[in-house]
Amino acid sequence: MRSIRKREHIEYYLKTTFQGDTFLGDVFLEHNALPNLNFDEIDTSIVFGNKQIDFPLFINAMTGGSSLTREINKDLSTLARDFNIPMAVGSQTIALEGDEDAIDSFRIVREIIGDQGVVIGNLSGQASVEEAKRAMDMINADAIQIHLNPAQELVMEEGDREFKGIIDNIEAIVNNIDKPVIVKEIGFGISKDVAEKLYNVGVRYIDISGYGGTNFIEIENLRNQSFDFTELYSWGIPTAASLINCRKLPNDLKLISSGGIRNSMDIVKSIALGAEVAGISGELLSYVVHGGYLNAKDYLDKIIYKMKILMLLLGKKNIEELKTSTDYRITGRLKDLV
Repeated sequence: MRSIRKREHIEYYLKTTFQGDTFLGDVFLEHNALPNLNFDEIDTSIVFGNKQIDFPLFINAMTGGSSLTREINKDLSTLARDFNIPMAVGSQTIALEGDEDAIDSFRIVREIIGDQGVVIGNLSGQASVEEAKRAMDMINADAIQIHLNPAQELVMEEGDREFKGIIDNIEAIVNNIDKPVIVKEIGFGISKDVAEKLYNVGVRYIDISGYGGTNFIEIENLRNQSFDFTELYSWGIPTAASLINCRKLPNDLKLISSGGIRNSMDIVKSIALGAEVAGISGELLSYVVHGGYLNAKDYLDKIIYKMKILMLLLGKKNIEELKTSTDYRITGRLKDLV
């Protein structure tokens, strides 16, 4: 049952111990001792889609579909509203099956965030155009994520084994929906080759969701009692490598950096490498589960404050300057991948 699986994903995520490397630590940013800025001049606001948000961060897809996940989504959407940042819901497939409790666990996000905020729907690459439209209507979505998760499905005992035709599904959705379609991985990265294929069918938003964050191979391995997939835990493209290589495509491709984004330094480096925004999920989920809204609010408050410090120390007064004029150098193992 999907609702049980959704609950198990949260429970087993909180039990995971494997920590991958995003390789963001191999990105060097040079300190500017003469920034010629005042702290209160730092502006972190940007336009995302057609709405202004206060910070280049969004709450990435996590969950939905049960009473437990409804309460989590309630806290997450309250954070999104109070910080004026976007929020993506988890996969809405369970809600499309007509479960009213599941539908409510997603609708609460728009109810709390309101019409001014950015809410992003979510379905798998197997979704049809009609399903995508229904998912977006359910939450009055400003955009929809189409997630790619073959690694998770193959390790999941009850997962899909057929992946033909997904690029055609995505092309159909892009051609028949008049709002942004964001194609995202779920933690194993997007290669330049895959990004190019997506770009060629009209995709202009890609969430690279690289290796180094939530590891769904480990989560599904913990659920699967009949097989051991431990040796696959290191599979994936590190977030920094995925971001740099996908950035080689034309500039109208907007990239979202996620996968192991945990702190202000990760966000600053992501934007310096060419991301529009950064997405955070697992880390924020832990703060919500272990301390509720106030715990997570304190975490985000500190991220924002420290990001402003870093922007000043780079001499960048706004996000556009941070993205387009920050020099960086690649060191360590990352050099071999880009």
